[in-house]
Amino acid sequence: MHTRKPIEMIKGRATSDGDGVKLTRVFGGHKPRRFDPFLLLDEFGSEEASDYIGGFPPHPHRGFETITYMLQGKMEHKDHMNNVGLLSDGGVQWMTAGKGIIHSEMPQQTAGKMRGFQLWLNLPAEKKLQAARYKDVAPAAIPVFQMENATVKAIAGGTEINGVAIDGHFDVPDTEVLYLDVHLKAGSSIDIALEDKLNSLIYSYDNAIKIGEADTPVEAQTLVRLSEEGNVIAKNDGQEEARFLLLAGKPLNQPIAQYGPFVMNTPEEIDQAIKDYRDGVLTD
Repeated sequence: MHTRKPIEMIKGRATSDGDGVKLTRVFGGHKPRRFDPFLLLDEFGSEEASDYIGGFPPHPHRGFETITYMLQGKMEHKDHMNNVGLLSDGGVQWMTAGKGIIHSEMPQQTAGKMRGFQLWLNLPAEKKLQAARYKDVAPAAIPVFQMENATVKAIAGGTEINGVAIDGHFDVPDTEVLYLDVHLKAGSSIDIALEDKLNSLIYSYDNAIKIGEADTPVEAQTLVRLSEEGNVIAKNDGQEEARFLLLAGKPLNQPIAQYGPFVMNTPEEIDQAIKDYRDGVLTD
């Protein structure tokens, strides 16, 4: 049996976005095709309100989807379609920007810890200009699988882990996305089945793990891009539970043109998105 091995490691870098929100940019921007169909992953987290209180005031998007997964804290979403939603501890929001959306993401707390992730997922060319939509999912609606050596929260996609069938809340036919939050007990290992056609990434966010037959160490706040074939074997040789995100998806293999909050296929389409936003017709 083939097992995937690390072919690239990226240490998350500190940055800020929105109105001064401090976050860790795990990946995004540079040579995006190697992460296809994913575009960006941010981790945000702080116990200091000054690090997050500014939030993300109204801003536009076009051409992709955002998946926000809140580990702890409360964030309110508002958009130009008069949608309002509250994302709370353990909840997920899946937003399809499509042709265009203008939205804000603002903290609904002035103290305490806020922590979570935002993932950007590309859309195929023929669906980039679809109507915008979004869905909030309460924590209780996201499947959680309790195993002898791990707890797995299945946000999207389906697979087998240690021979147990896993089926997530969201189904993404175009890119067959698998999005798992895995909590691996100390002294344990886990075997996650993946189809060879899927591009795969692991982000270890709490404590270190080891990957593959060579037991390649992966420190916390580190992203690993994996080889193309085989299952994923992860081990936790530490004394505490390790937590990581597993992302896998079918590459779109299409050109990527990105300018800030717009992701299209050609520079001309980016120019059009900018013009539409300036002319006030991005969402029409």
